[in-house]
Amino acid sequence: MAAPTSDDIKVRLDKWLWAARFYKTRSLAKEAVEGGKVRYNSQRCKPGRAVQLGATLTLRLGWQEKIIIIDDISERRRGAPEAQKLYHETEDSIKKREDLSWQRKTMQAAQLPPARRPSKKDRRDIQRFRDQNGI
Repeated sequence: MAAPTSDDIKVRLDKWLWAARFYKTRSLAKEAVEGGKVRYNSQRCKPGRAVQLGATLTLRLGWQEKIIIIDDISERRRGAPEAQKLYHETEDSIKKREDLSWQRKTMQAAQLPPARRPSKKDRRDIQRFRDQNGI
């Protein structure tokens, strides 16, 4: 008997996401698929959907949205370097994530709190300003 190739193996979507190390447990992967955070070929699906080579997955992980293409199928969870060989992210997805990350960083920098707490004199000045302007 010949060893099964990746074309012969049928793996559930939640199991593949767990094996590719997108989620820490299969139950978290299942919840993400059921919650609509994972799309298979731009459509919502069930966790038991069998994955195929070349399929496009859209994953929403926190603030990030990744668009990946399945390169290999595995039902076993292995080390991170091996898991990264199961898929590749599209160039548009990488660029979009970097742009959004940069925007979040610039917005966060614009809303920084004061460098220090107000001193006693600063508090008196603030209070005087509020009293004069009826705030």
